[in-house]
Amino acid sequence: MASARTRAPEIAGGATGARPKVSVREVVKHFQKPNGEIYPALGPVSFSAPAGSFTAIVGPSGCGKSTLLHMVAGLSRPTAGEVLVDGAPVRGISRSAGFLFQDDALLPWRTVEQNIGLGLKLRKFSRAEVQERTRAWIHRVGLDGFARHFPAQLSGGMRKRVAIAQTLIYEPEIILMDEPFAHLDAQARHIMQSDLLDLCAEYTRTILFVTHDLDEAIGMADTVVVLSAGPNSRIRAVEAVGIPRPRDLLTIRKEPRFGELSAALWQVLYEEVRGQYGRPAVGSRQ
Repeated sequence: MASARTRAPEIAGGATGARPKVSVREVVKHFQKPNGEIYPALGPVSFSAPAGSFTAIVGPSGCGKSTLLHMVAGLSRPTAGEVLVDGAPVRGISRSAGFLFQDDALLPWRTVEQNIGLGLKLRKFSRAEVQERTRAWIHRVGLDGFARHFPAQLSGGMRKRVAIAQTLIYEPEIILMDEPFAHLDAQARHIMQSDLLDLCAEYTRTILFVTHDLDEAIGMADTVVVLSAGPNSRIRAVEAVGIPRPRDLLTIRKEPRFGELSAALWQVLYEEVRGQYGRPAVGSRQ
């Protein structure tokens, strides 16, 4: 494992030889501060996610995790380098990607069924197909009986289920998730993690999943990408999880590979966080 953490890996996720669905090539991202100063947030960063892979991206706060997702979605452009989907550069908002934000994007004046079916309606699906698929997804995410409820009438976990259905109903080829379970309690979080794994197992989708939780990343992903602290955040590690699916998130921590990865990647993250706060590495001389 040491070798994977001492180079800038090019490939993350999926089966060996699989065609990259998403490629990030020497991407750099700068932001302009209010005072006009340029902040070099990210890069250069390079990695690829093969079709059908689940890649988790972790790193300290402010390292550019969400920025990477925004560039894959076409919501932001790199300052340098390029992002490709199916080998073609992303030049605008990608219609092949569904984005599940940290805070749900539900419309408060629309009901559960209206929110879930909105993406299909905007894509000009027939009314009959919108209704049929919306009913199916309401059942699939366990919200039978709540179709006509408004978001304010739902719990946080139920709102998250609506957001997941809203994202997956039009079957995007790429699913981008930005800490989707960050605001849930431990019990609701576990249920939603398990539900997401079950739902995604029914389809072949390429998933990029941003999280601060290293155990969540290892438990759910095929590959974990660790970013360094900013500025100029770069890839510190890429590790294949290598734990067979399907997975039981309650027992996966007993897997020897889980403990090995958790310890190794936590050390990398710990070093980055200490450095971010101006603390020397443990055992180093000041």
